[in-house]
Amino acid sequence: MRLFPDVYAPVGDGPPDLALRSTGAYLFARGRGVLAGYSAAELLDASCGPADAPVEITVPGGGVHPCTGLVVRRDRLLRNEVVRVAGVPVTTPRRTAYDLARTRPDLVDAVAAVDALSRVGGFAPREVLRLAERYPRARGRRRLPRVVDLADPRAGSPMETRLRLLLVLRGLPRPEVQWVVQDERRRRAVWLDLAYPERRIGIEYEGAEHVRPERVLRDIGRGTDLVDHGWRLYRFTKYEVYGEPDEIVAKIERALAA
Repeated sequence: MRLFPDVYAPVGDGPPDLALRSTGAYLFARGRGVLAGYSAAELLDASCGPADAPVEITVPGGGVHPCTGLVVRRDRLLRNEVVRVAGVPVTTPRRTAYDLARTRPDLVDAVAAVDALSRVGGFAPREVLRLAERYPRARGRRRLPRVVDLADPRAGSPMETRLRLLLVLRGLPRPEVQWVVQDERRRRAVWLDLAYPERRIGIEYEGAEHVRPERVLRDIGRGTDLVDHGWRLYRFTKYEVYGEPDEIVAKIERALAA
């Protein structure tokens, strides 16, 4: 399977994923660049972009040219902005968050990236603003305070971020993230993706892992425990987040008003 000119990979069951394409791009560039953007996030175990995102590589000068599936950015990186993952240089979580926060056209995409990278990198989102002070003329830096204000490294996944921002950007109160409900009688805790604890409203994003039989049984038990403690639990999937956002907002608005 051809990834880039003179770079091939074994034929798999489907299209090559971003991690494989990113590694292929580094070989194509013959070691003259640093993987950045969604490519860096993918190798840093902070996947937050679309599966078909183009590979991004940053080079200090010429010598590497863009081609189908490869975006080449010309910039100089400081040594402390680069780390190696399995021998491949990528921008650090902080630098990657800074780049994605200022270059993604969509605000939600930008916040999802900062959430994922700050969680993996173990840093507070506001550190993106400190990094931005090094580059006062960088494109897109004016939007960074807004992105940082909305970011929360406790988000468990980009889809949880999207669900949270769907509510917040529609004017609803900011929910608590990864809220813990203690069950003293059973001596265990239930974690909620999002919550309005004062109203005992819990909100969960149901990803693909929730359809496994053992997970379904566990979720049923969790839901029963929450109801037993007077909570109302709302579960949403990607189909509702993308296809029925107005209905999600309306449901939570009604719950908050009840």
